[in-house]
Amino acid sequence: MAMAGLYRRILPSPPAIDFASAEGKLLFMEAIQNGTMEGFYRLISYFQTQSEPAYCGLASLSMVLNALAIDPGRKWKGPWRWFDESMLDCCEPLEQVKAKGISFGKLVCLAHCAGVKVEAYRTNQSTIEDFRVHIMRCSTSDDCHLISSYHRGTFKQTGTGHFSPIGGYHAGRDMALILDVARFKYPPHWVPLTLLWEAMDRTDETTAQRRGFMLISRPHIEPGLLYTLSCKHESWVGVAKYLMDDVPLLLKSEDVKDINKVLHVVFLSLPSSFGDFIKWVAEIRRQEDGGQSLSQEEKGRLSVKEDVLKQVQETDLFKHVVAFLSSSNSCCRNVPTLDQEDDLPDIAASVCCQGAEILAGKSASVEGYFCKEKCVKCLKANGDKPITLISGTVVDGISEQGLDVLVPSSQTKMICCGCGPSSHIGMHPAGNDVLTALLLALPPVTWSGIKDEKLLQEIYALVSTEHLPILLQEEVLHLRRQLHLLKRCQENKVDEDLGAPLS
Repeated sequence: MAMAGLYRRILPSPPAIDFASAEGKLLFMEAIQNGTMEGFYRLISYFQTQSEPAYCGLASLSMVLNALAIDPGRKWKGPWRWFDESMLDCCEPLEQVKAKGISFGKLVCLAHCAGVKVEAYRTNQSTIEDFRVHIMRCSTSDDCHLISSYHRGTFKQTGTGHFSPIGGYHAGRDMALILDVARFKYPPHWVPLTLLWEAMDRTDETTAQRRGFMLISRPHIEPGLLYTLSCKHESWVGVAKYLMDDVPLLLKSEDVKDINKVLHVVFLSLPSSFGDFIKWVAEIRRQEDGGQSLSQEEKGRLSVKEDVLKQVQETDLFKHVVAFLSSSNSCCRNVPTLDQEDDLPDIAASVCCQGAEILAGKSASVEGYFCKEKCVKCLKANGDKPITLISGTVVDGISEQGLDVLVPSSQTKMICCGCGPSSHIGMHPAGNDVLTALLLALPPVTWSGIKDEKLLQEIYALVSTEHLPILLQEEVLHLRRQLHLLKRCQENKVDEDLGAPLS
């Protein structure tokens, strides 16, 4: 009886050697004895099958992120934070990846967005000797993993471009172990390293660029805690260009004489889409997961965010930004000010809709969601300081769910539902501190065109990270790295040559 579809493929051997074959097992045992399978154990613990035919890149990355114990900072399902393919959508909509796959450059972008250190090389930026060194490095430790982008045809396999992690290396036979994430098609298999290099040296027809490999490891510092840059909206290209290219030219061409004028030049022409570019990071949870209390973990993360917020607001630059934005001549319609507390529930309603989308594992527009109820609350128990919580009921036409947004805040008086006038919440991340953080993150060369030497030194003193608290330094450096990456992506339209290494 004829059956629809395909059940696996026979692995062409040679050139590949099935991992589970007698020869494959022998290679495995010899490699273990020689110490070149150290990265295998963590990878195999999180080995997964790609959930869509074109999700090989997403499956490879989520497998590596989980193997490195990277905390995504948001829930996957139920109470669990875990990397899943459905969560890797910050650089390319999942529907597009599902239809066409993902390019090498955009997978690098995704890895950066996930908060890891990435060193990416196309074959025309490296050599087979260097590749062998990198394979050896990742095979002899468990804190670095390598993802290869290659063409299946070189191994006489069906299909074209593919991504998979490299699970180990046999130095004596010069063979690499591919942990193929398309497990419905081919099992893990050993291949000659020279042939793997040849498979990576093939051109990706969709980008006209060579394929390659990327080394992924834990960052030296943790990713941003309170702020992040978003490339989900197409307008990010224009915003990145303005900040990195246009602002230095504007400052060089204008005869600025004081700090107020500098801020006027920077903010006056901000693209209208700026508010979609830099975001503060909100933590979202289902109401049934937490009730009216916070776990120690949630309290800890919120406390760190509040420390960053406080440190931003204590900088001298923040005082200048506040003064400028409150002045009568600022005239900057595009600056994302959130000075009135009434704005916070509206912002949170949007965040709740985004959270409902994420928790549902969807990648479509949030237009299908509506937050019909929202309420600002403050929680205080057991002598703890008050915590700002925004509760919302989100409906999508079929069902509804209650969500909470945990908001970092500093101490100020404000009335909120469920609390009396003496409740102390407010000063949530707003335009003032968001802009301050972004100014701190701009490369120092941004200001070098200012002609007035005294003013230039004053600006350098305001934006210097040298004397900032360590927590804020890390936050600013994270934003600066994101700006650098987006600048590279903008220049090369993401799929173009990303350079080597990217770190």
